[in-house]
Amino acid sequence: MTSIPATLATDQARTRLDELVVIDVRTPAEYASGHLPGAVNIPLDHVRGALDDIRHAAERRDLLVVCASGARSESACKLLAEQGVTAATLVGGTGAWAAAGHDLHTPAACDTRAGWSMERQVRFTAGSVVLLGLLLGVLVHPALLLIPAAIAGGLVFSALTNTCGMAVVLGKLPHNRPRPADLDAARTALRGR
Repeated sequence: MTSIPATLATDQARTRLDELVVIDVRTPAEYASGHLPGAVNIPLDHVRGALDDIRHAAERRDLLVVCASGARSESACKLLAEQGVTAATLVGGTGAWAAAGHDLHTPAACDTRAGWSMERQVRFTAGSVVLLGLLLGVLVHPALLLIPAAIAGGLVFSALTNTCGMAVVLGKLPHNRPRPADLDAARTALRGR
């Protein structure tokens, strides 16, 4: 096992893909919409629970943590580093991987319906709440204009802290939650690497 840098560009990751254990920390729906070849899906909020299996995999191969854009994988890498596990993040995430012309794999047994990425879900939800708040503020009572103001404040806070409370809440919705069997299969896959 070699020492892995904190980040890997898409071309670097592609040339080393067979040497890496790739952990995709997106939601199951995002993962099903397309992931790096061989990636194992451990959603960000389940990384801590899978730590023993991740540590075991890291003892044999370098870890690459992936998400849609790089923010969640960076959070996962920090969490792993706090536990003594070294991992790299893919610069730009699966978006950059696809933009570079590299293939994304889709599980053969997944639903045929396309899942929305968490970023798209956040944009849709924030936009809908702002629009609804503006309409209610104009049509019902001006105090309801505080709704879009609160969403705007949340978006600014999200950008400044590189966190997203709305994504955490949306991640708990049924279509974004992993099925226990999927998480068990991912942990088993990590043990075998």
